[in-house]
Amino acid sequence: MIAESREKISRKHIGRNVQRVRTYFGIKQEVLAADLGISQSEVSKIENQDEIEEGLLSQIAGVLGVSPEVIKDFDSEKAIYNINNIRDNTFEEGSTSIAQQFNPIDKIIELYERLLQSEKEKNELLKNK
Repeated sequence: MIAESREKISRKHIGRNVQRVRTYFGIKQEVLAADLGISQSEVSKIENQDEIEEGLLSQIAGVLGVSPEVIKDFDSEKAIYNINNIRDNTFEEGSTSIAQQFNPIDKIIELYERLLQSEKEKNELLKNK
């Protein structure tokens, strides 16, 4: 009986992993269903299955933008650890992680250059009239 319980714990519930990955990316069942060309209720049934056929799993993984192995090997404890670790490193003082991916001054310069170009074009149009 103990061996049977351990086997159940060690077995992955692939459908539940699909649900967790889908939820992580903020994708609703209806959206996944539309991308797969099936109904929302079929997605619900898939997410309740212990095992999923390889071909279907590959399609689902493709829609979610991950590999089938990510779904098969998904571990919520590891995901939570990684999310917490990223969050902690992002907000710690003296952290080495980069929280900002662009330089706001570059964006301001880019905006002003586009505005300047627009004004030049308007002036040219007024001169030609």
